[in-house]
Amino acid sequence: MAKTTIDLTGRIGMLPNLLSARTRALQARVSDARSVVSVCPYCAVGCSTLAYVGDDGRLLDVEGNPDSPISAGHLCPKGSAIFGLTVNSARWTSVKYRAPHSRHWEDRPLGWTLERIAHLVKETRERTFVRERDGKRVNHTLGIASLGGATFGCEENYLLGKLMHSLGVVSIENQARI
Repeated sequence: MAKTTIDLTGRIGMLPNLLSARTRALQARVSDARSVVSVCPYCAVGCSTLAYVGDDGRLLDVEGNPDSPISAGHLCPKGSAIFGLTVNSARWTSVKYRAPHSRHWEDRPLGWTLERIAHLVKETRERTFVRERDGKRVNHTLGIASLGGATFGCEENYLLGKLMHSLGVVSIENQARI
C-alpha cells in the first residue's frame, strides 16, 4: 500500500483564516504591564516569579520566572495560586483581634496592634528574664521564641536574629532549616 503525503510548503497562506476579527484583536492583559522579579512566599526553595503590574500599580498576574536557576519558570500548585491569594475579595486586609474570653473578632488599627505586640513582648521578657543561674550569668528568656519565614532574605534573617539576641531570646529558628 502506498503512503500518501501532503506537502504544505508554500500553501500555509492559502489556508482559510479560522480566527474571527474579535479573536484577532484580543491582547493579553499583561501585554503592556511592567514585570517585577519576585520570590514565591511559600516554602524555603525560593522559586523566582514574575509579577505583572499595571500602570495603576495593581497586580495583574503572577507566573514562574523562566530565568530562575531553581525552578526554570515552573511553580508548584501553591506557587501557582499566588495571584488568587493576593487578589481575592475574601482576603482580610485589616488586623483581627479577639480579646481574651471573647467570642467576637474586632478590627483594630495597625498602630494599636504594633503597640500591643511591643507591650506584650516587653512584659513577657521582664517576667521571664533570667540573669543568673547556678552562679553563672545567662541573661536569657525562655518565654519568647522566634520562627523566621522561609522567604526572608539574608539581611532580614540577620536583623531578626540580632533583635532576638538583643532581647535574650534563646529559641531562635527559621523555617528554612526545619
